[in-house]
Amino acid sequence: MQTPLVLLPGMMCDARLFAPQIDALSSSYAVSVADLTQHDSIAGLARSVLAETPPHFALAGLSMGGIVAMEIMRQAPERVTRLALFDTNPLAETDVMKARRAPQIAKARAGALSEIMKHEMKPNYLSDGPHRSQILDVCMDMAIDLGVDAFVNQSVALRDRQDQQETLKKVTVPTMVVCGEDDVLCPIARHQLMHDLVVSSTFEIIGGAGHLPTLEQADKVNVVLRRWLEET
Repeated sequence: MQTPLVLLPGMMCDARLFAPQIDALSSSYAVSVADLTQHDSIAGLARSVLAETPPHFALAGLSMGGIVAMEIMRQAPERVTRLALFDTNPLAETDVMKARRAPQIAKARAGALSEIMKHEMKPNYLSDGPHRSQILDVCMDMAIDLGVDAFVNQSVALRDRQDQQETLKKVTVPTMVVCGEDDVLCPIARHQLMHDLVVSSTFEIIGGAGHLPTLEQADKVNVVLRRWLEET
């Protein structure tokens, strides 16, 4: 068995986000998916992951999971053997996004989590692929199962996150930056920035995918993940 692989899901997602990758890689790697719901800061979430993971591991995070992955690289870079950042953002929250958080939190606490996910979040996630409807249903199921407390914790953590550009400049392990070609939440230019910041990183653009390429284009993601894991 190779170095363990730790996967960090996006906001209001769980292991179902990585189901095709778990299926493809578990015969060769000890794959685990961290819980990113129990703390309301990125630093606290990173510490919780580090407390539950082996001494050394490969790390891949998508969206909010990528943000936590960057914080892990800030806190304990010696623990991570290689890094993959999917559809994520190294920058602090913008004032425009911060202003949206409080109304969303209030609505979620008032019982409207389903409405928020359906009308304010899910439409931004995916490209117009043939499985869009089914994947959106999975997204809704994950969000409802995780619940309001997770939504509030993650909203606050994202709102208050710090810029990680200096962290990325210090990364020396094999690193892959991956972006869905049609990602409107974390566009290609944001990933080019990360690629430029990490010396000798590789950059993969996944055609036919938006913000969730692990589900939208699972086979393509499996290929680049395996290549990254096997890189010497």
